[in-house]
Amino acid sequence: MEIIYSLIAASSALLGTAIVLKFHKWAEKNSILLINFAAGVMLAIAFAHLMPEGLAANPKGLLFVLGGFLAMFFLQFVVLFHPCHDGECHKHMGTTSVIGLSLHSLIDGLIIAVGFEANSGLGILTTLAVLLHKLPDGITISAILLHTGVKKNKIFRFSLATALFTPVGTIIGMFLFTNLTQDFLGALLSVTAGSFIFLAASDLIPETHKITNRIAPLTIFLGAAVVFLLEYFVG
Repeated sequence: MEIIYSLIAASSALLGTAIVLKFHKWAEKNSILLINFAAGVMLAIAFAHLMPEGLAANPKGLLFVLGGFLAMFFLQFVVLFHPCHDGECHKHMGTTSVIGLSLHSLIDGLIIAVGFEANSGLGILTTLAVLLHKLPDGITISAILLHTGVKKNKIFRFSLATALFTPVGTIIGMFLFTNLTQDFLGALLSVTAGSFIFLAASDLIPETHKITNRIAPLTIFLGAAVVFLLEYFVG
């Protein structure tokens, strides 16, 4: 049952991707608006959702936030050889974003499994919360990949792969973490928060400085507002 609910939640991310690809001409022309929206979504999820829950579950959560931030820095600038010369930053933005959102999706799946471990009612409510915030996740990853020049068919495949980490996380939670400790879950949530903060601050927001459109940066606030509204209505 948990896997079915997890797949339903993951499908919400694909709906976000479909929205971006359906209106791809507008999206390509205004990709910077979507990039800023994505930055707002990531920051709001990190500060309003992941960090508070991570700290509640693990008192050392802030250290894991720092660890997630530094891990993404290491991945981007050491593993991916991302020195930011001659426009190279632009090329790796999609890769690191896919990794960050895949980790987030994996934890979403774990959270669904933990909810059902408590009771079915909490599991369904948790699934609803995940489903509602997976929609902006799908918009986020699609906007970032579109902005970096990835083709439409590849965008859908990347989005599908990212979304499928949600049921993968649920399966892991069902079979490997049936007695998942709060400390461990809090650490995972906090690491994801750190990775989101790094992606938004290092990769996405700097794109705003490359344009003269004074309205575009306002979409950061719009992205954050969407997450806060979802948080208000869901939980």
